Amino acid sequence: MVSYRVIARLDIKGPHLIKGIQFEGLRVLGKPADFAKKYADAGADELLYIDTVASLYGRNQLESLIEETSAEIFIPITVAGGIKDDRALRIGADRLAINTEAINHPHVISALAARCGSQAVSISIEAKRNSKGWEAYTDCGRVPSGRCAIHWAQEACGLGAGEILITSIDRDGTRKGPDLELLKAIEVEVPVVYSGGIRLRDVPAVAEHSQGMAIGASLHYGDCTIGEVKAILRACGKEIR
Repeated sequence: MVSYRVIARLDIKGPHLIKGIQFEGLRVLGKPADFAKKYADAGADELLYIDTVASLYGRNQLESLIEETSAEIFIPITVAGGIKDDRALRIGADRLAINTEAINHPHVISALAARCGSQAVSISIEAKRNSKGWEAYTDCGRVPSGRCAIHWAQEACGLGAGEILITSIDRDGTRKGPDLELLKAIEVEVPVVYSGGIRLRDVPAVAEHSQGMAIGASLHYGDCTIGEVKAILRACGKEIR
């Protein structure tokens, strides 16, 4: 049985860990490295670093943080935001989460999967509800792509993606519960990690339909701990590291 993953999500702007609601109203919370160490020490299975302004500058700017973390913290690191190539892997990351570049140039998925292995290529989908279902957004939730998020997940997997990271823009940072309908609609044959609005009480429902959950606000504001999340997962019968 594959272990279920509890992932600490760290949204980063410049030198700061930040968190907003529905990707807006960003609030500075502290130093990313301090939070990363805290969550690693608490038993997180993985860290998810997201450069929230990478698309504005045309590249991911987390290199020093990746190098620092990989030298001191020995759990996997996934990096998102402005990803166009495998540089982050070469300086210490374990997985790439690609959004904007993958939608604009889908061939990058196959190219990176061939070079680095599908297990290192995750497709980050930022999904927002509309009258037809959910639309995938790019540029950290700022730009509608015109693509159906559900169909895009399937297409990306066909191109070689080894994982889908699905974030509900509508629920992100709200701490009011996940969009379970969105999660259930993602039907792919690779692991699915869900993010957006997760509270402690939501852990069983999210775990039923995913292989990992990435939690940000509820961890940052002390609504739950890594240990509490894992205790619930164990009670649900999930294999936990």
